[in-house]
Amino acid sequence: MDNKRMIFASEVLVVTGPALVADLRLLTEVADREFAALGVQGRVSPAADLPAFREALESPGPVVAVPGPDPEARALFAGHPRAVWVDLTKPAAPGDRFPPPASGPGATYLYGRGVGGLTWAIRHAVHRLRWPARRVPYGEHPDQWAEVRLPERGDAGRAPVAVLLHGGYWRSVWGADLMDALCVDLAGRGFAAWNLEYRRPDLHGWAATTEDVARGVALAVGDAPGPVVLVGHSAGGQLALRAAADDRRVTLAVSLAGIVDLVEGERRNLGDGAVEAALGGTADEAPGTYRDSSPMERLPLGVPQLVVQGGGDNLDLLDLGRRYARAAQDAGDDVTYLEMSGGHFDVIDAASPIWRATAGAITGRVFPSDRSS
Repeated sequence: MDNKRMIFASEVLVVTGPALVADLRLLTEVADREFAALGVQGRVSPAADLPAFREALESPGPVVAVPGPDPEARALFAGHPRAVWVDLTKPAAPGDRFPPPASGPGATYLYGRGVGGLTWAIRHAVHRLRWPARRVPYGEHPDQWAEVRLPERGDAGRAPVAVLLHGGYWRSVWGADLMDALCVDLAGRGFAAWNLEYRRPDLHGWAATTEDVARGVALAVGDAPGPVVLVGHSAGGQLALRAAADDRRVTLAVSLAGIVDLVEGERRNLGDGAVEAALGGTADEAPGTYRDSSPMERLPLGVPQLVVQGGGDNLDLLDLGRRYARAAQDAGDDVTYLEMSGGHFDVIDAASPIWRATAGAITGRVFPSDRSS
């Protein structure tokens, strides 16, 4: 699948605020690599002062804004929701967020990912123009929404549904933008692709996360007349498999480098204690939560599964994936295990061999007679 669907009429502009604390040459190197990978033209433009920053935000093409700490530059967010805003730093205090605009649904703010956050911001700016999405809320909280991309051809109302769940060790600095490229790819393959955002447990607790995933999946599935596929990456792999176990309307559950054994993941301190932090305690302290949430503890799920793992990923994730696939098969589940070369993020890179093989396996299950990778 060639995801270079749209030829941009104008370049991507990355504009940096006058007080930004970062090496401009490094930002330019990062941006140039991403422009080349995405097949677009772009440039990094440092604003010498606030008026220059404000003027750059009015550029007609896709804009990525890196405001820095200047309060006046940051205050411009509310008036320029079309831009993708990115902070290289974490919030000043737990729970702090860049205030969302009063209007302009679809506005994006990424934060806390360091210089690497610029890469994801550029990707989001490009993908949301290549295949525009419709944002659908499923609750009143700003994180309760899905972005829906429909296929170009055929009856969109009868298209198979793919619900994508992002990872990030269940931490709020990571969001649904991680799955943009796969949503574009799956929409191009004939799916109605739902990119689901949800409240993360670091700010809202584990119950809020599981409730949001259940509500979001239920909305996406609705009265879908055709197949339903859940696709989760990393922590999202756990969420996808758990959701599939709770909703037998699912045709296929796909774990991409998923954290599929929470008990062992907690014992091995995956993500520097991410499992314990997300679930609110250790496996010994909260056995019921682990029993309800861990795919390994839920076997058999009773739903066909595709377990995908990059051979160059974290060795503990590789171990969890292999053991889980064997245990699921032994429990009687219909499980395909796919392991190929690649790292943790290769499995969500639409241009990578491992994703192409994964997409082929998904479409082979959903369109067995007339689709291929």
